[in-house]
Amino acid sequence: MAISEITVDQLAEKLAHGVRLVDVREVDEYESGHIPGALLVVLGTVPDNVETFRGDGPTYVVCKSGGRSMRACEFLIDHGVNTVNVAGGTMAWIQSGRDTVAGDSPS
Repeated sequence: MAISEITVDQLAEKLAHGVRLVDVREVDEYESGHIPGALLVVLGTVPDNVETFRGDGPTYVVCKSGGRSMRACEFLIDHGVNTVNVAGGTMAWIQSGRDTVAGDSPS
């Protein structure tokens, strides 16, 4: 099954409308800088947190460059969760000139 992807430019537009974004990087990566509004669910804990990804509409999933988030999306889609991978990940977000936030909270 093909995994849907979105660019960081498209994600920025979606975030303005309050979509759900989950970051699957490690805690230290997340705390050093993440996309504003992203909730942390470390990749290794995704199987235990499937319900966190469920909701109305798709959940957008991000990591550093798109690989880990793609694996999370594949797993979640197999479990009936509507997910979209963020192509290029947080690195693409930063390279686009957008700000990140540091710390352990989404915003």
